[in-house]
Amino acid sequence: MSWTLKLDGQVLPDRALIGGKAWSIARMLSLGLTVPPAFVVTTKACTAYQDGGWPEGLDAEIADGLAWLEAQTGRTFDGSTPLLLSVRSGAAISMPGMMDTVLNLGISDQTEAALAAESGEPGFARDTHRRFLELFASIVLRAPAHLEAGADPATWRAQIEAASGQNVPLDPRAQLKAAVRAVFDSWNSRRARKYRQHNSIPDDLGTAVTIQAMVFGNLDEDSGTGVLFSRNPLSGERVPFGEYLPKAQGEDVVSGKFTPLRLEAMHERVRTAHDQLLAASETLEQDSRDMQDIEFTVQKGKLYLLQARSAKRAPEAAVRCAVEMAEEGLIDRAEALARVSREQTLEILRPRLAVDSADTLTAIASGEGACPGVASGVVVTTPDEAEARARAGEAVVLARETTSPDDIHGMIAAKAIVTAQGGATSHAAVVSRALGRPCVVGCGGGVMALAGQVVTVDGAGRVYAGTLPMIAPDANDHPWLSKLLAWAEAAGDTRYIAVPEAQDLAVLGTNHG
Repeated sequence: MSWTLKLDGQVLPDRALIGGKAWSIARMLSLGLTVPPAFVVTTKACTAYQDGGWPEGLDAEIADGLAWLEAQTGRTFDGSTPLLLSVRSGAAISMPGMMDTVLNLGISDQTEAALAAESGEPGFARDTHRRFLELFASIVLRAPAHLEAGADPATWRAQIEAASGQNVPLDPRAQLKAAVRAVFDSWNSRRARKYRQHNSIPDDLGTAVTIQAMVFGNLDEDSGTGVLFSRNPLSGERVPFGEYLPKAQGEDVVSGKFTPLRLEAMHERVRTAHDQLLAASETLEQDSRDMQDIEFTVQKGKLYLLQARSAKRAPEAAVRCAVEMAEEGLIDRAEALARVSREQTLEILRPRLAVDSADTLTAIASGEGACPGVASGVVVTTPDEAEARARAGEAVVLARETTSPDDIHGMIAAKAIVTAQGGATSHAAVVSRALGRPCVVGCGGGVMALAGQVVTVDGAGRVYAGTLPMIAPDANDHPWLSKLLAWAEAAGDTRYIAVPEAQDLAVLGTNHG
């Protein structure tokens, strides 16, 4: 049995075999888009690992995949023209609770020196080394470490060993095997099991491991990274929506540790790459017939696409996007109805703050609206406390500096989510839209001081003290929802016929659980 597949764009393998991330790479390559080369360790290997340990023959296949990447890139994994790797988990169904990505894998003191000599940017090479060690410690060794930028690699390694009791392997191939094993182990992590349980995802699917050549958004001023949505994931409006962070790597954006710039900044800095990105977005949306969430990196002004998938979207966006795509001819009305759940229509019709009262109130915190909706609850600052208090029947609001996959169980339990850092494409924003939780990101450090207070979160971007009165909206006030409901009635789709009356919605109150 073969455990790996090379992604050359010639065929589109089964998503269940190679996972969503690898499938998106194969699809983009088949469309002629620029993607760093990659191969994938399949979900069958993960299943075999869960059943009986490291699969026989997998080491040899990974070595063969590395040789293929070297041939594709003209670089060597541990040589004078270094090939560095990203290692990503990827199940067939998108799972925010899975393992984070390990970037820059393969760097060592020797390859750092080679990278510095090749690029002429020793600061970039040292920064890349630090990033790898920090990610490897946190993700593979499970010992989160903050490594000071001014130190040297020997100091960083000693710091990691002191924190974890383990060494980061000096051999790049040993680093890679440890990262692949960590992906396999993450399939049965607490956060992954919790997410599967919440979303009724089978436990026996397994995850693939995508191993891809690195490109460097942190290289120079003409480099950067970002996320683009082909349509606005908050409103569904047919305009590109995204964020860009110059001289950075992808984890800087999705982690929420940095607040990125709006997409217009990319146009100002790397105009050709920006124009190519918008063209690629249109190509991918037309091919998939769905709103796309695209991760990308720019290296020295050249655009590379890393992933494209159907975007998580707020309920209002789900309805508008479905209706407008049907009117554009991308999908038919039956497909539009299938893309919107009854739960999403109920979210749109849940009580909202009265406009007049909202205008007269003073927010105690504000930031960027990441998922619409309104919910009240007591502020807690750890996911474990959110889960425990919600289980006891309390309405809670989860406040974090920034969220990560480790927070999934608390995000599921919370009625709303607020963060001190991050933008509209951060982990908190994406997961809140998937869960349908009102979310405000980038509120500043003061949001953590709200612990213990009862607040009302307005997903438009504000947090208010106390529990505020609300009014129930009317479906007729929402042009896309009223149109979708009319289509449902004409089609005899009974999921939407029994829309709750206003008094029923008032009883629903802030229950987003």
